[in-house]
Amino acid sequence: MRLLVIDTALGACTAAVFEDSRPLAAQFLPMTKGHQERLGGVVRDVVAEAGGGFDGLDRIGVTVGPGSFTGLRVGLAFAQGLGAALDRPVVGISALDGLAGSLPEDGSPVAALIDARRGQVYIKLFVNGLATGADEALTLEDAAQRVAALGPDVRLVGNGAPVLIEAFPDVKHALADDRVAPSPEALARLAAAADPATDLPKPLYLRAPDATPPSRLPGQPRQPAVPTAT
Repeated sequence: MRLLVIDTALGACTAAVFEDSRPLAAQFLPMTKGHQERLGGVVRDVVAEAGGGFDGLDRIGVTVGPGSFTGLRVGLAFAQGLGAALDRPVVGISALDGLAGSLPEDGSPVAALIDARRGQVYIKLFVNGLATGADEALTLEDAAQRVAALGPDVRLVGNGAPVLIEAFPDVKHALADDRVAPSPEALARLAAAADPATDLPKPLYLRAPDATPPSRLPGQPRQPAVPTAT
């Protein structure tokens, strides 16, 4: 199977082409903004480098979050549009699954953590390579308790790892890997194993966006203040 993987949900713009787990071309560009401007060129370049063109692709995998509201939608819209144009299946990948899969498997428990700001992290726990539950948004205190329950040999991965350690330095861990995004290899493994019928390319939102819609349209007059009774 030849597949294209795309990730714009976190702190990088990633595109890579793999064939039967063998990397043919990959670009991993760390960035916190500007994914929309770079993604098209990055995908074009990796497909050209891999050879065979877009028609040679069998599947497209894309991260669905949790992560940046704007960033993950950039990748999702691009992947869905490309999949529709090529008539190829598009599968969704959890960014937390991708982070956990980026660590070498050694049997130790793993806590994948993304900084959600406002005193929270997005978190997913893994034991023996299998998730123990769903993706969640937790306070740092609750996350620290979950991590501590896994024991001192737990490995932390993601940009939420240093946030948790700074807030709760007593949490014991064997490793803290603060990578900004999943590796292309991890994304490719997950995309190849995904089921197009159930692993859908839909955004995974764990809380409401920080931004709020405007209270009035452009050019619309402001509503007069309601006088208060005295």
